[in-house]
Amino acid sequence: MHRSYQSVLPTANKLLQWRWDTTYYNEHRRKVHSAAPMVDTKAPPTYMHLHLKLKKLQLEEERLATIERDNRILLEKMSYIMRTRGRVDNRNNYEYKSLNREKRQRELLRVTRENQEILRRITMRQPEYSAKKWQEDWEENQKFMDSISHFPKDWWLDNDRNRRSQRSARSARREKSPGSKGDTQREKDEKKDSAKLAKESDSNKDKSAPAKKVDSSRESEDTKHDESTTKDSTRDTTKDTTRDTTKDTTNDSTRDTTRDDDTRDKSETESLEKETVKG
Repeated sequence: MHRSYQSVLPTANKLLQWRWDTTYYNEHRRKVHSAAPMVDTKAPPTYMHLHLKLKKLQLEEERLATIERDNRILLEKMSYIMRTRGRVDNRNNYEYKSLNREKRQRELLRVTRENQEILRRITMRQPEYSAKKWQEDWEENQKFMDSISHFPKDWWLDNDRNRRSQRSARSARREKSPGSKGDTQREKDEKKDSAKLAKESDSNKDKSAPAKKVDSSRESEDTKHDESTTKDSTRDTTKDTTRDTTKDTTNDSTRDTTRDDDTRDKSETESLEKETVKG
C-alpha cells in the first residue's frame, strides 16, 4: 500500500494520475533545461586581427630586410677596401657659377677706390693748429709769469732742499757726538740761525727778482746794498745766537729735553711758510 502512488489531489484512478503527473513533470524539466537566460554573462567574442597584427609583422620584416641589405653592401665595400688599396669617391668637380659675380666685383672695386681716395685726403690734410707755435706761446707766457711773480719759480722745492740739507747736517752732528743738554740747545740755536738765513736769502731773492727790469747801474747798486744788508743780518744773527746761547746755557737745567725732532721740524716749517707768505 505504501508503494502505490499517492496523489496530491483526490483521483479515481491512481495509475492514470501517476502517468499524467509524470508527463507534466518531465515537460516542466525540459522547459527549465531549455530556458534562455535574461542576462548575457558569456565572454565577449575574440577577433584575430586584434591579437595578431599582420601589418606590423610585415613592416618589421621589411625593416629587417633593409638593414640586412645595407649591412651586406657595407660588408662588401669593406672587403673590397681590404682586398685592394681603396678609392676616393668624394670628389666634387662642380664649379660654382654665379649670375651676378661680375656686378659684385665691380661694386667691390668701386668701394675700394672710394676708401683709398678718402684715406689720401685725410693723410694729405694739413693740421689747423701748430704744436710748435703753442710751445713757443707757452714759453713766452712762462717768461711773463716769472717776471711779474712775487716768488721765484719752484721756491717750495728750494725750501725742501734746504730742510733736507739741515736734517742731514743735524743727523751727522748727532752721530758724531753723543749729545747732551748743551748740545741739543746749541743745535736748536743753529737751526734757528739757519732758518733766519734761509728766510733772509729768500726775501733777498724775491726783492732781486723784479729788479731785473732796471738798468745795469741800478742792478749793481742793488746788489751792493743786498750784500751790505746780508752782512749786517749775518752780524746781527751771530750776536743774537751768542746772546741766546749764553741765556740758554743758564736755563738748561729747567728745560725739557724730551721733545721729538719731527714735531720740531714741523713747527719750524710751518713758521717758515707763514713768514714767506707774509714776506
